[in-house]
Amino acid sequence: MTETAQDTVKEAATTPLTMDALEPTLPARSQWRDVWDQFKHHRGAMFGAGFFVFILLFVTVGPLLWHIDATYIDIRARNQGPSWGHPFGTDQLGRDIFARMMAGGQISMAVGMTAMLLSLFLGTAIGVMAGYFKWLDGLLMRFTDLFLALPLLPLLLVIILLFRERLNAMFGPEGGIFILMVFAIGITSWMNTARIVRGDVLALKEREFILAARSIGTKPRRMITRHVLPNVMSPIMVSATLGIATAIITESALSFLGLGFPPDFPTWGRLLNDGTDYLQQYPERVIWPGLAISLTVLSINYLGDGLRDALDPRIRGR
Repeated sequence: MTETAQDTVKEAATTPLTMDALEPTLPARSQWRDVWDQFKHHRGAMFGAGFFVFILLFVTVGPLLWHIDATYIDIRARNQGPSWGHPFGTDQLGRDIFARMMAGGQISMAVGMTAMLLSLFLGTAIGVMAGYFKWLDGLLMRFTDLFLALPLLPLLLVIILLFRERLNAMFGPEGGIFILMVFAIGITSWMNTARIVRGDVLALKEREFILAARSIGTKPRRMITRHVLPNVMSPIMVSATLGIATAIITESALSFLGLGFPPDFPTWGRLLNDGTDYLQQYPERVIWPGLAISLTVLSINYLGDGLRDALDPRIRGR
């Protein structure tokens, strides 16, 4: 062994081992990998996600596979109970309730998701503007408090009565009532999102990277789009899931009261309304749409809880 090799061996033998040297080198983990690991261990969230996907497939793929049209009338088969040909039975006109449940789910889910997007846009815009610009905070929050103080049902009634005829004349009965329901629900359900986003923006505005970006002259528009919005996405995503549930319940309540879609559009709320006339003789007509509404809203709430826990780094323990 040469003299240089002997010196190297002696140096390695006399160098003390540290804990850093003993620890194995782990591959870097992305934030979304951590979010998924936390989410998949939340049993309620996995149930909610699974059932929500099942409902989406039921209302989108189901009508393509089912052999009976939701609008087909067969007087000879009216008021029948559940059978192989009609799993949920038939109504007073002989229409298949199973097919009408799938068609009604399409309308209810479409209204819920579209109204959620409108509500989320309004709530996020108002919350970010109120939290970032101090001179707008008081005005926008008093505007939010005003909407929170208004009774929801009378406000929806006023909106529907004012705009129903005009929208029906412009877009037809189907398109007009859809736009009206989305507008009415979205314009009355953005307030909680605005308050949550405002609180997060107020806390975020004092962070070091925001102060550093402001000190180098970053314009407010770039500050909001590049630094503020990406860091408040977790409460926005949770509000989105809960907003779908709120919109579905509101649409079902309006249709149940006869203020939403007309009888020839079988939303879940309209099916629930139709079933109350035959509650004593055929209680299953109320049970099926009631279960669909309840389980869908429950699954979305579980999904929102799981997203909240997975997206919050304090709960993840990071």
